[in-house]
Amino acid sequence: MNFHKQKEMITLLATILLGLIAGALFMLFAGHDPLAGYKFLFRGGLMSLERVGNTLATATPLIFTGLSVAFAFKTGLFNIGAAGQMLFGGFCATAVGLTLPLDKPALLLVMALVAMLAGALWAALPGWFKARFNVHEVVSTIMFNWIAYWLVYYFVPLYFKGSFETESRNIPLEASLRTPWLSQMFDGSYINIGLLLALVAVVFCAFLLQRTTLGFELKAVGFNRFAAEYAGIHAGRSIVVSMMLAGALAGLGGMTLYCGYATNIQIGILPSQGIDGIAVALLGANSPWGVLAAALFFGTLYSGKGFMNAMTSIPPEIADTIIATIIYFAATSVLIEKFLDRLWRKQQSKEGA
Repeated sequence: MNFHKQKEMITLLATILLGLIAGALFMLFAGHDPLAGYKFLFRGGLMSLERVGNTLATATPLIFTGLSVAFAFKTGLFNIGAAGQMLFGGFCATAVGLTLPLDKPALLLVMALVAMLAGALWAALPGWFKARFNVHEVVSTIMFNWIAYWLVYYFVPLYFKGSFETESRNIPLEASLRTPWLSQMFDGSYINIGLLLALVAVVFCAFLLQRTTLGFELKAVGFNRFAAEYAGIHAGRSIVVSMMLAGALAGLGGMTLYCGYATNIQIGILPSQGIDGIAVALLGANSPWGVLAAALFFGTLYSGKGFMNAMTSIPPEIADTIIATIIYFAATSVLIEKFLDRLWRKQQSKEGA
């Protein structure tokens, strides 16, 4: 393992450790036992096959949104619109699942393709605005988040209203990503085949960025758009392609959220997994494999915080505070990297002497 990879790993572990230490201090200041808190927090997510399955199901949408944000980061773009792309992709997949009378394999395939296309479309427009008019993607993607929010708010009650005004009808079994064999493997948890799709997406992103000409061009534009153009790379096209791929990942994540983790889509809620994907990408150092690890860690915290609250007097918001603190340290991880660079240079100078 070269120094760069070692630095990424050490930075990731240091960020998590500092966040956990800060969480322990919060518990102490609030008069709680941090050892007991962490014991029940992690037991809540990992103490049985069912809870492990629920943790994996919780982490699945985070893997997709983390990949979406990280992929855009790698190409110099800040895709803060993963929530809207996830919502629009999940809505379109849900609409297909409630409409088309197909058998399960064919229906899930069509739903996945529609979710990716919807997410890609929702991200392509901000990408085009960036490439054509230099409109900052943070502004345009935030706007598109709320456009998606209000479109879903309008169309769900109009065409897909369920028992309540605020939610759609439940998807049929043929449109659900849950399968009996996988649920039984994890003692009845709500794990679903969206996890397998997420693992495929991780491998795909890693291969695309590291082993293909397209990945090289996208990263080159991210490093320096003008230098990339001088080298003959079409920067505008690369920006649009990057945003479309990021949107497709978020859209597929929306399908795993609304057709796997849940059984319907509710209006008036912008999925928090889209924003949490930014934290996952930061903690994972924008690496596909780092995103996978970070999403599993966050999934454990989210899945276990309810059990911690049930077994102790520690409020579940402590887990959110820990996550927020980890995000802070992840955002300032450049300081940790500079410290490691300084140590490495000192070691190299000693060896040279």
